[in-house]
Amino acid sequence: MADKIRGALFNILGDIDGLTVLDAFAGSGALSLEAISRGAKSALAIDRDKTAYSQILKNLRMLEVEDQVKAIRVNASSWSDHNPDAQFDIVILAPPYDHLQESLLAKLTRHVTDSGLLVLDWPGHKAAPTFDEFEQIKSKNYGDAQLVFYRRKE
Repeated sequence: MADKIRGALFNILGDIDGLTVLDAFAGSGALSLEAISRGAKSALAIDRDKTAYSQILKNLRMLEVEDQVKAIRVNASSWSDHNPDAQFDIVILAPPYDHLQESLLAKLTRHVTDSGLLVLDWPGHKAAPTFDEFEQIKSKNYGDAQLVFYRRKE
């Protein structure tokens, strides 16, 4: 996710003090780190890529936030299968645009708390997916990318 879009995401989220965050396609861990810097209680950064995982660990050590951000090197689907009851206030899904798997994204929605928020970073030229138990509440386009926000249906 580009810096400009990451900044916009957290400006839209507003006050996230004390909330828990799942960053399911973490890359460098920048979203998890930004969440902590803005007051989130904790974050879980998941990425299956060895280089990305090493970068996350390096960033956590450098910023001394290992106690607030947990990094795991695993496929998001496998993690979800082994942690079906894990719940987060904010679930951020920023999958690689060249490997979009809507079925995996749908699976990961189960980790959003009842009052939580699902945020999807999606290609700007593609229609955002729908998820059975969620309604889209906001979408913001940034050219090549869009941020799509969802809440559970009542």
